[in-house]
Amino acid sequence: MLVRAVAVFRLPLALLAASALAGCVSSPPGGVQVVDRGQNQGRAPVVQRQPVRNGHYVVQRGDTLYSIAFRFGWDWKALAAHNGLRDPYLIRVGQTIRFDNRPLGSSQPVASTPPPATSPAVTQPVPSRPPVAVTAPPATQPARPPVANTPATTPVTPVSRSASGWSWPTEGTVISRFSSNGSLNKGIDIAGQLGQPVLAASDGSVVYAGSGLRGYGELIIIKHSDTYVSAYGHNRRLLVREGQQVKAGQSIAEMGSTGADRVKLHFEIRRQGKPVDPLQYLPRR
Repeated sequence: MLVRAVAVFRLPLALLAASALAGCVSSPPGGVQVVDRGQNQGRAPVVQRQPVRNGHYVVQRGDTLYSIAFRFGWDWKALAAHNGLRDPYLIRVGQTIRFDNRPLGSSQPVASTPPPATSPAVTQPVPSRPPVAVTAPPATQPARPPVANTPATTPVTPVSRSASGWSWPTEGTVISRFSSNGSLNKGIDIAGQLGQPVLAASDGSVVYAGSGLRGYGELIIIKHSDTYVSAYGHNRRLLVREGQQVKAGQSIAEMGSTGADRVKLHFEIRRQGKPVDPLQYLPRR
């Protein structure tokens, strides 16, 4: 069955265990830094400074194209084009998503054994390792069931918008700001109360709702246009599903502390896959 998907890289077991215990940053070829945010709770995450451009990635159950692009710093359109995917961007579990510049159709087989379900990991590609033959990838298993594009039915709160059309995703004090130096926060963190409403910051479509991106907890990603997406992390409960249409000010989640050391909302805006400072888009307070 064809499905929308996002995938998870594989590392040797020893390296995976070391990463889980140490929670340290590793640097794949090309100067790209990838970090497990789940092991750095309480601190601004270290993030990659540019899209991953080496190696490949195998689609797992629960992934989507948008979450793959989000995780590895790609614009979703660019990643789709790079892999020869066209609207409606359907991919299979077990399919290889490449980041390097191999010609389309060239083979780069990878191991098909999925990682343990109880300890998923986000890792960098390892292009220098010799390829391992694929043995019956679960191509017929859906990564995520397709959903209809329907309006969400959660409450809509009247909100003030900036000139560019963005509104604040929740009430509260900004406790961590965006950093543009490639080593700190990709967005902003807003403190609040457990269960406090989290609102869509602009009109759009929910393209990811789940906990598959480690370190973000319960996460929602909204596509606003071919250029912009926004992300809302560490929620206690998600109120909308993938495929649903939302309006600015519409409730999409309840604030929580999943994947974090305190109750807060981690909020990001990405322009063509690159993080930008949300405070430059939100109304002034």
